[in-house]
Amino acid sequence: MNFEKEIQPIFQKHCYSCHGSEKQKGDLRFDRRDSFFKGGGSGPAIVAGKSEASLLMARIQSKNPEEQMPPQGDRLSSAEIRSIKNWIDRGADWPKTSDVDARLTHWAYQPVKRPDVPSLPKDSTAKNPIDNFLIQKLAQSHLKMNPEADKVTLLRRLKFDLLGLPPTPEEVQAFLKDNDPNAYEKCVDKFLAAPQFGERWARHWLDVVRFAETQGFEMNLFRPNAWPYRDYVIRSLNEDKPYDRFVKEQLAGDQLGQGEATGYLVAGAYDMVKGDPLLNAQQRADELHDIIGTTGTTFLGVTLGCARCHDHKFDPVSQADYYGLKAVFAGVQHGERPVKTGQTTVNPLLNEERFPAVEARYVRMTLLKTEGNAEPCIDELEIFTSGPASRNVALAKNGTKVTASGTLPGYAIHKLEFINDGQPGNSHSWISHQTGQGWVQFELPKVEKIDRVVWSRDRLGQFADRLAVAYRIEVAREPDHWQTVVKKDYTVSDGSSKLPYQIYAGRFTAPEKTHRLLRGEITAPKEEMAAAAPVSLGAKLQLPMNAPEEKRRLALADWIVDPKNPLTARVMVNRLWQHHFGAGIVATPSDFGINGAKPVHPELLDWLADEFVIGGWKMKRIHKLIVMSAAYRQASTPNSQGLAADTDARLLWRYPPARLEAEPLRDTILFISGKLDLTAGGPGFDLFEPNSNYVKVYIPKTKFGPPEWRRMIYMTKQRMRVDDTFGAFDCPDAGQTAPKRTNSTTAFQVLNLFNSPFMLQQAGFFAERIQKEAGKESRAQIQRAFWLAYQREPQEAEIGEAKKLIEKHGLKAFCLALFNTNEFLFVF
Repeated sequence: MNFEKEIQPIFQKHCYSCHGSEKQKGDLRFDRRDSFFKGGGSGPAIVAGKSEASLLMARIQSKNPEEQMPPQGDRLSSAEIRSIKNWIDRGADWPKTSDVDARLTHWAYQPVKRPDVPSLPKDSTAKNPIDNFLIQKLAQSHLKMNPEADKVTLLRRLKFDLLGLPPTPEEVQAFLKDNDPNAYEKCVDKFLAAPQFGERWARHWLDVVRFAETQGFEMNLFRPNAWPYRDYVIRSLNEDKPYDRFVKEQLAGDQLGQGEATGYLVAGAYDMVKGDPLLNAQQRADELHDIIGTTGTTFLGVTLGCARCHDHKFDPVSQADYYGLKAVFAGVQHGERPVKTGQTTVNPLLNEERFPAVEARYVRMTLLKTEGNAEPCIDELEIFTSGPASRNVALAKNGTKVTASGTLPGYAIHKLEFINDGQPGNSHSWISHQTGQGWVQFELPKVEKIDRVVWSRDRLGQFADRLAVAYRIEVAREPDHWQTVVKKDYTVSDGSSKLPYQIYAGRFTAPEKTHRLLRGEITAPKEEMAAAAPVSLGAKLQLPMNAPEEKRRLALADWIVDPKNPLTARVMVNRLWQHHFGAGIVATPSDFGINGAKPVHPELLDWLADEFVIGGWKMKRIHKLIVMSAAYRQASTPNSQGLAADTDARLLWRYPPARLEAEPLRDTILFISGKLDLTAGGPGFDLFEPNSNYVKVYIPKTKFGPPEWRRMIYMTKQRMRVDDTFGAFDCPDAGQTAPKRTNSTTAFQVLNLFNSPFMLQQAGFFAERIQKEAGKESRAQIQRAFWLAYQREPQEAEIGEAKKLIEKHGLKAFCLALFNTNEFLFVF
């Protein structure tokens, strides 16, 4: 008999209401195989092969109202009773995969269904559909949102959130003076387009995927070529790469022209100490277990690793599913491989060229060759000033004039004036009239100190043709006095634009055979497994036993990003929500399973997930929706009613204030001291003394110079060892995935901020900056310090107390005190 077709439907119809996932009368479950055969308080429900001795048969045939099953509702028909009898007599075969279905009723495994946006009164404070869902839910708890935060608070919150840096005094004053109703939205767009956006948000992703640049285990040696994966993540986020593409590249980027992306697969720890064959086999099993587990929690929010030794105890993942995934990754090995860069070096979406700061009034970009030898196209070219208050001085609206070698005629959407109009995309672009070459020159209104040129072929991601792969950038203070600051040529002898180099992004070999292991023991192999995806979590995916290695990873990637997969979009929009509001709609961001938290706003989660997919999987679109909402823009002020009903503000009756994380805290200290180096990309800096011990010894540095003054995202990430000063602020050690950081308050944090060599050094630099910018008069110094640290004018009482502190302990002590205040450390 076929259990799934003939018996399980009878149980679902008559038995699950009392003996299912929600209720188990008599401790008996009919929706789970093991529980059914174990029986309940009255003993086993059946005796396989003997229907006459089975309690279930006695109950479903009983005429006694106190014994009969089901006790209420329709009784089983004669045909149904006969089917159960025959099933028991024939041995009660119940395939192990059959009890998965009951668990699929869990909310996260249901298809995403776009809900209607709730209607609200016309006088509602809602800014977009997000607020409609939230306001409706708040009303059910007799709560309402706070009023909008003041402009300074809002700008500070927004820039820290999107860029991980504070606004400059000049940015604050300009925002306060801007009475345009779209002033806030202009800031949102500016920050989303800034190169620091990817640096800020890459850290969140790298936490999730357990990225580090050392091997871990007892040797914990350095991986010198692991950093390109970090740069790939930053670049992808800045480009607003569609998330489905982002996922696919990390699983199979070697097949998609993004070789660095597979650094994801081997971002975890690797035991370099090898021994006997049994130990080596166990290490190999552990390596693949790390990849399987991380893939499940990162992309699907499911703890797939729990099925290594047996069927998952709670979620619909069988042991066979686990080993099907193990077969997918069976050819992935830790180590370096040569990678061809191609579009990873010149990208149609965004290219940033940095050079030592130089004074210039003229900037010229000469295009020497294009991919395919077509006429080169640039949709936007930006020129940025150096220093903390960096700005784009190339914009035509600022008075910059532009000339070119020539423009391809006959196209209304391709004009020279579009190259610096601030509107990206192919429809606002310039195309040279020359095949494979051309030049464009910018004349600034005045001499500026610049250090960066940013350009793109099509920042909206629709076109990748006409891409320049060889070019130079020159600058001059006066006409015809050119100085070359950038020279790039990504072509090789065959005319292609691909250069090989070594990268720690995994090696791919012929897949080893994969067997299901009894209880997960490497010494107890069972049947051979083909590459497959979990049968209950999406469309069916099972490949031939001899499927090529790369096809396995590509197939899994396609399966994960299939819009019909109920988990992928939900998990990612929840991660974005978490980092904007401090907690996700689902509070367990990497576990959407039965043991995970329930969503506080399930309809909103599905609306966002659907909006994500229909919007082309564009992450910046979701970011903008969130930060433009009234919920995000409201004040953080507490009130007794809100605190009583919703202490943690999960319903968002106020914006939840939060302390800066370690990375933006360190970056902000450098930013305010005037020492932050915004150089992007490349090998990182190390905060530990160099040594070549067989087992790496981590001795913290006590002296810091310009190499250590870059953003913390570029710090060489050690595994199992965190920075001595800022590691105390809940930095994960990359020993395992960290989807959500803890938020502790410890004495070490206070001691580090007051006494560490780094803090004392930066307080001194801060004092020097204040003296340089404000002069020797203490009142002016205090005012400038407050504007830099807090983005506001000090009150008279604060000036008085600050003067006393300076007089008694000096300006450096005053600066150190500012670094240690709650107003500096917290975002409200």
